[in-house]
This record gives sequence, C-alpha cells and structure tokens, in this order.
Amino acid sequence: MQNIEQFVKRVMIYNVTVALLTGVGCCIGALVVLVKKINSHREMKEKIERARNRRDKSLQQAEEAVLQYKQSHPTTDAAFIMSLSLSELTKQLKEGSLSPEDVLYSYIEKTLAVNKKLNCCTEILLESLDQLKTVGSNKEGLLYGVPVSIKENVAVKNHDCSCGVVNNLDQPAEKDSVLVQVLKKQGAIPFVKTNLPQALFSFTCSNPIYGQTVNPHNPQKTSGGSSGGEGALIGGGGSLLGIGSDLGGSIRIPASFCGICGFKPTSGRLSLQGLRSISRGQKSVLSSPGPMARDVDSLALCMQALLCDHMFSLDPTVPPLPFNMEIYRSAKPLRIGYLENNGYMQPFPSMARGIREIKALLDQAGHTLVLYHPLKIAQIFPELVVKSLFADGCTTLKQQLKGEPLDFLIKKQLFNYFLPKWLKKILSFLLKPVAPHSSAIMSALCGVRSVQDLWKHHAAVEDYIHETIAHWKSYNIDVLLCPVPGPAYNASFCGRIPHHASCTLLYNLLNFPVGVVPVSTVTAEDEEELNHQQMLPKPLKVAMSGGEGLPVAVQCVALPWQDELCLRFMKEVEQLVKQKKK
Repeated sequence: MQNIEQFVKRVMIYNVTVALLTGVGCCIGALVVLVKKINSHREMKEKIERARNRRDKSLQQAEEAVLQYKQSHPTTDAAFIMSLSLSELTKQLKEGSLSPEDVLYSYIEKTLAVNKKLNCCTEILLESLDQLKTVGSNKEGLLYGVPVSIKENVAVKNHDCSCGVVNNLDQPAEKDSVLVQVLKKQGAIPFVKTNLPQALFSFTCSNPIYGQTVNPHNPQKTSGGSSGGEGALIGGGGSLLGIGSDLGGSIRIPASFCGICGFKPTSGRLSLQGLRSISRGQKSVLSSPGPMARDVDSLALCMQALLCDHMFSLDPTVPPLPFNMEIYRSAKPLRIGYLENNGYMQPFPSMARGIREIKALLDQAGHTLVLYHPLKIAQIFPELVVKSLFADGCTTLKQQLKGEPLDFLIKKQLFNYFLPKWLKKILSFLLKPVAPHSSAIMSALCGVRSVQDLWKHHAAVEDYIHETIAHWKSYNIDVLLCPVPGPAYNASFCGRIPHHASCTLLYNLLNFPVGVVPVSTVTAEDEEELNHQQMLPKPLKVAMSGGEGLPVAVQCVALPWQDELCLRFMKEVEQLVKQKKK
C-alpha cells in the first residue's frame, strides 16, 4: 500500500512538473513570438524612416541645387520651357537654343513645387545633375536633354524598387532597367521616381512608406493606380514624359483621372527587364511598361526612341520591330468599332457622354463607326481575368505583404483576398442569389485547384483571345473606341468597386495595345444624371460624387502588335477634340 501511495505521489509530481514546464515553455514561446513581432515592427519602422529620410534629403539637395543654378543663371526662362510640348522642346534642344541644364533645373524646380501639393515623388535622382556633364555624347538621340520621370518599380541603379512594400526596401537595384538604359542612350535624363500604391493592386495611389498621392485637379480625389505618381506629376506640370507600367489599367486609369495621355503597348513590344512585379510568374494577364505624357505625339516619340537597336541588343527576347512612322502618320479613313457599355459594368454619365461625343466627331470626319458587342465579359471577367491574377488563391500576394503595415486605403480591398479559401467558397455560395457578380469574383479569388486545372485555364485564355480576334474581324474594324474608368474617384472607395476594372483588365488578358486620351470634363448635367441613375450602386455614386470639372477620357484599342495604328487612332481623337474646342 505504501509503495502504491509513493508511486501515485511520484506520478502527481511528474504531472505537475510537466504541466509547469509546458506552461513555462508556452510562455517562453509566446514571449519569443512577441519579441519577434516587436523587433519586426521596429525594423519596419526603421526601414520606413530611412526611406523617407532618403526622399527628404534628395528633395532638399535638389532644392538647394536649383536655387544655386537660378542665382548663377538669372536669365533662364523657366515658364517658357515649361510651356513647350515635347516635340517643341526636343527641337530647341537639338538646335541649341535651349540647354539641357536650363531644361532639367526648370523641371526639377516645377517637380518640387508639384510634389509639395500632391506628394507624387519618392526620390529625386540627384545623379541626373551629373548626367548633364555627359549627355552631350548622346546629342543625336531622339530624346536628347529631355527630363523623364520614372515609376518607382522601374529599376534605376542604386535606388529601391519597393512597389510600396516595406519588405522590399533597402534593396537598391544593381543596374538600370533596360528601358532606363535605352532612355539614357537616346539622350534622356531620368530625374525623379514617382509614387505608387502598396503592392500595385489598387485604383488609388497610397502606401505606408511614402503616403498618399492626390489628384492634380482636385486633392480630394485620387490620382489613380498604380502609376498614380506619374499621372499626378505629369498632370500637375512637373514632367512632360514618364514611364509607367500597366497590369490592369495601371497606366490608363491614372491617365484618365489626371487628364493626360497614356499608352499600354502590346506586352513584349518593350523590355520588362528591370521592372519589379508583385505577381511575377503570372502569365495570363500580361503587364507592359509604357509612356505617359501630355499629348499623343509625345507617346509616339517615346515609343520611337525606345524601339531601337540598343533595346533589341540589350534584351533579345523583344522582337526587333522598329516604330512604323508610316502607319502613325497615315490619314486613311478608319473603320471604328465603338461601345458605351461592355455588358458588365454600368458606365458613369460622363464616360458614356464622352464616347457619344467622340463617335459623332469621328463620324463627321469621314470615318465609319460600327456598334461593337464584346464577347461574354460577365463570364470571362471573373473566370479568366480575376482567376488568372489570383490563380494561387492570393498566396503570393499574402506572402509579399506578410508582417507588413497595410495602407489604410487598401485594407478593405485586401480583406477579401486574405480570407481563408473555405470561407471564400461559403461567401460565394451565399452571395450567388443576391449579388452574382460579387459571388463569381469571390469564387475566382479561390484560384485553381491543381497544375492540371492551371493548364486548362491557360488554354481557356488562349481560346478566348482567338475567339475575340475572330469576333473583331467579323465586324471588319480597324480599331475600337470604348470607355475607361473615370472621372477620378474618392480614394477611400477604390477598393469597393472592382467591376470597373473590367474595361481595362480585358485588354491585358487579350494583350491588345490600348491607350487613353482626355476628351472632356465632367459637367453639372453629368453630376445630376449620376444622382438619378438607379442602376449604379451607392458606393459607386459616392466614389464619383463631386466630380464636376474633372477630366473625362476614352480608350482606343487595336489588335496585337498594331501599336502604331492604336497611337494613330489616339492622335485622330486628340486632333478632333482640339478642333472642336477651337
């Protein structure tokens, strides 16, 4: 009996000891996790502080350099320089009536002023001042002496390409991207990097590192995403030519919101080497770098400069297709398809009016207009577009943002992405009877189930592209006129209106070249009609409210590799709008 009691005591002591040790272990484990989180949070704050200090230091040094230059060159007519178009500026630089120094310092001064109002710059590239010493060796370049702004995710040697993600800071690029190398070879001077939204997936332009960029026409509105810093800087007059990138409207939406021109070439026409992406490896909805500028001729000149032997040599994966100036300058009447409504999203009054007005102008100018009906947008947008972007069930995006401080403007948007797959499926089922569009998108965010399903998905995308091209040819049209999201949204609602991305994302899926041209501004009548539209959900109306006077734009589309034809159509629209104003 005594032995049994001793055994029981030993067991009890053992159990208590194990429990105590387990509890202590759990406490230590929890403490370790807490300490790691605290350290990670501190490291994040330090990274952000260093990045902001670099930006502020570059702005301050640029300001001092501008002041010194103005004191030593008091006759520089900055206002005259800023008034010149790109073609006029390049002409005067080539002739020698303007110096690259006068032009660069004038643009830096204007950029600093615009940035104070709009917060569109992430860093002034101070080495641009040193480039002035050697730019004369590229005097024959098409962009000799032209200051060019660069989106933050485009690599410039010794500078970060963070994509607005804190984890990507303190990783300066080892060399210039191919596009930056070609720009320099053509005599251009990259002088500033511009802001973008965290992780690039947003209509707005804000991140926890550099903050929020606002619209040059109304600071209560967003400049658009993801090339929103470019849109704001060019729209505000601080740059006359910039390089953005476009995965789902990231050039076109900021161009529309900020009242400038933007062009997304056929993917593969320009080199992607040195452009950082959050979704690298995704191959169905294709990204493309492209120019943003005040007018279409500037876009064409930039494309002509980039499509040169130097780029084809640096990146042999790019087809060696020089810019076809004959197509761009052609005056042959066009057969133009047009649409106001793609059957998936309800256009805002100003968007629909813009299409109607341009259709009438094109008709009067002798072109043939044909009403075009796109194929199965309501079906393919969630099933092919959204599922392509998030085929991994949003895993890559979640990994990229793991431990990140999330920007306040994209939290609501990311909420749906980060839900567990089982919950997305349940929500999709529950939403189906009452909100079929939202149900389909929620289902698409679950991604594909296997590699076999991914291959089937890729095949479905290929089939849709071929089907669309055949459908396009059945209309016997050269180009297409269609709406683009706009006018500029109230920033806080950008994550709640994904359906409007359908009119831009479609052309990334199809890999059609497409550009944006400003054609009008929002009228009081547009605002009144918006308030009375029954088909538009309340979040959309709120996002659009207070838009009177903001730019209204249209999209111009062509078939793959017909980039020059697309630009020629954009030029036609631009000229007709100018003639109407006169």
